[in-house]
Amino acid sequence: MRITTRGRYALRASLALAKMGKDGAPVSINHLSEQEHISSVFLEQIFFKLRKAGIVSSVRGPGGGFYFAQPLDKLTIKAILDAAGEDLESISCDKRQETCDRIGVCLSHEVWTGVTSLVNDFFKNVTLASILEKNTLPEHAEGPHTGRVQDSLDNPGVQEGSCEIQESGD
Repeated sequence: MRITTRGRYALRASLALAKMGKDGAPVSINHLSEQEHISSVFLEQIFFKLRKAGIVSSVRGPGGGFYFAQPLDKLTIKAILDAAGEDLESISCDKRQETCDRIGVCLSHEVWTGVTSLVNDFFKNVTLASILEKNTLPEHAEGPHTGRVQDSLDNPGVQEGSCEIQESGD
């Protein structure tokens, strides 16, 4: 799985639209481009895909722009990445095809299938509204990385069960 620049920008631009387009007011591509430092031409391509998927709608003319076609608490990261054309599949082998001669003997396939499932399930449960509220993890998530993003930002110390990476000073 590799999330491309298009996928990352689609999420960034969607979050910017959510913040700027209060009460469903349309936001222009130029305004999004200026705020996010993303090419307006690239944003037009991304928003064409988002509109085609029914995530955003648009209004033409002066004061026009894009707005969400669905409530923010229904729009998931998965829907945005899918609309942008991202492939969230961790498996690049031929195991899914009937012609694969390793079917039944490839032990690593199950690992990658599990990773794909976890990533997709996570992205299906994170909405734009939850990100804006600084609560990106689904309520049913378990483990040391659950909780509010803001809590992590406010308390950058190492928490129980977490992993600390130290940079060398040289």
